[in-house]
Amino acid sequence: MQKFLQALAGSQKYFVNYVSVAIFIVMAWIGGLKVVQYEADGIVPFVTNSPFFSYMYSKKDIVDNGKGKMVAEYNLHKNPEGLVVPKNIEWHKQNGTYAVSYLIGAIICTIGTLVLLGIWFPKLGLIGGLLTFGMSIVTLSFLITTPETWVPNLGNPALGITEIPNHGFPYLSGAGRLVLKDIIMSAAGLIVASNAARRILECCKSCSAK
Repeated sequence: MQKFLQALAGSQKYFVNYVSVAIFIVMAWIGGLKVVQYEADGIVPFVTNSPFFSYMYSKKDIVDNGKGKMVAEYNLHKNPEGLVVPKNIEWHKQNGTYAVSYLIGAIICTIGTLVLLGIWFPKLGLIGGLLTFGMSIVTLSFLITTPETWVPNLGNPALGITEIPNHGFPYLSGAGRLVLKDIIMSAAGLIVASNAARRILECCKSCSAK
């Protein structure tokens, strides 16, 4: 058991590098998918409801959903994953959904690449780690700004059920559960940044000693 513990303790450097590789895989994969229609459509609720990013879209009107309820316009143009609805896709083009998604995807891929390069270049790792942390905090803010991150109170009017017991806080929807996982990404970003900072200081120290 002692040898096992010693092996784990001695492998910390490799585990930190593994964290960097893991961040890169997640960033490159998710960022790369931002060029695909279904993924671009999927981030619309987050961007539209965010006070930081809503300006990037052109269609932010509140409209009648046809049932007497006023909703954000994007609710009438949601595309279920795997389903092609030309009318909705055209609306998203006019909204700027796909252009914004391409930009966000490029940023995410860039951050992931910086983190990966940080394995060999600590200054890049420091920047990438801090950006990963910052991006994760922004993502976590969607729990506050995006209604779709919580289970809605839909009930079943046909059966006379007007309220369900488990809705709103703390009942996370599928989207909310995905967002919450970014708290792990934020921690990983700080680990990468901290390790990079330590390496930079060690390098500076060894240079001054010479």
